[in-house]
Amino acid sequence: MEYLGTTQNASYCGPRKTCSFNERLGVQLPVMQECCQPYYLPGYRYLNTWRPSLFHKISTTQICPEEGATCQGIQKPPTILPSLRAGLFCRYSPHDWDRSQEMQMRGAEASRLWAGRLIGDSRRLVHDKDQLTRQMQEGTCRNLGQRLSDIGFWKSELTYELERLLNENRGLDAFRKRLECAADEVNCPLQVALECLYHREKRIGIDLVHDNVEKNLIQEVDLLKCCQEQMRKLAQRIEIQQRDNRDAQHALERDLEDKNSAQFIDEKCFNLRNTSDCISFFHGVEKVDGTISVPETWAKFSNDNIRHSQNMRANSIRLQEEAKNLFENLSDQMWKQFTNTNLAFNARISEVTDVKNKLQMQLAKTLQEIFQAENTIALLERSIMAKECPLKVAQTRLECRSRRPNVEMCRDIPQFK
Repeated sequence: MEYLGTTQNASYCGPRKTCSFNERLGVQLPVMQECCQPYYLPGYRYLNTWRPSLFHKISTTQICPEEGATCQGIQKPPTILPSLRAGLFCRYSPHDWDRSQEMQMRGAEASRLWAGRLIGDSRRLVHDKDQLTRQMQEGTCRNLGQRLSDIGFWKSELTYELERLLNENRGLDAFRKRLECAADEVNCPLQVALECLYHREKRIGIDLVHDNVEKNLIQEVDLLKCCQEQMRKLAQRIEIQQRDNRDAQHALERDLEDKNSAQFIDEKCFNLRNTSDCISFFHGVEKVDGTISVPETWAKFSNDNIRHSQNMRANSIRLQEEAKNLFENLSDQMWKQFTNTNLAFNARISEVTDVKNKLQMQLAKTLQEIFQAENTIALLERSIMAKECPLKVAQTRLECRSRRPNVEMCRDIPQFK
């Protein structure tokens, strides 16, 4: 306890009364014992350990000669203030101080060892993570390089297949144009054959005979129409195949364009380094998975496009071979039929010439018969003309009866007759 307005240090510095112990009496000073043993963890100190009142020393009565009197058995009130008395007594023993220092040293040593181990672990962790990051980055670069190699391989395959498909398309387009031109050119001999048939229809009477010339002309017309139809159908098939080829071409071009874009992006990513200027943070980008394929399906997609293009090229080759064979077969058939028709014409002309010579000899005799025949022809024509009015009546009746409503549209006897 201290005076009001004074501090503990001020109490230490105040005037003290000396008390000399009587050494002549040979009285041994009692051993100072602590009422409690201070103990605290290294590096920690409780707030109440500085208070001297908690660590008072217990001592016996001392003989103090003062003014020639001996203090025996009578306890005098102390002349030193309690605060000063507490300050005079030791708080800790040297052993405690040494022990505290040793514990502090040990604690500091343990802290330094722990800090050293922590620093070493941290450095090893940093080194390991740096090495792991470098290895992962190198692995990513290798994977990007392998990816670029795969993209380059499929690009070369797609480019090669696209060139071959374009060549097939050009060849197929040439055959289609040849077929269309050939079909148009067939119109000329077809028109000639039709003109022949038309003029032969002008024959009168018994001369309207279905002879070999007419048969060959009809066969030629049918053959030319059939050839024309076959060539046009094949041209239509080629046009359909060209559309399929264009679809395959567009698929290859689209895949090749995507490969070019992917190669550009992967090359840009492959050339990125830690010192690049264009790198930045993109938070949450690793949580977004926008992929729609795996390497197997990715390679299968390009392989399917190439296989589809190969199938289209195979179909184009078959159509070209078919067009070549068709040209050869149709040319042979048309030439053969043209030859047969000409031979029939020659034979018919010879036959008609012979008959004409014979008929000239009988001309005088048959003039009367011809006159009668002409009269008969005129009669027949008049008879045919006379049947037009009954025909008009019959057709008019049918047309009127066709306007009967609903169930009245009956196939009755008048309708049937």
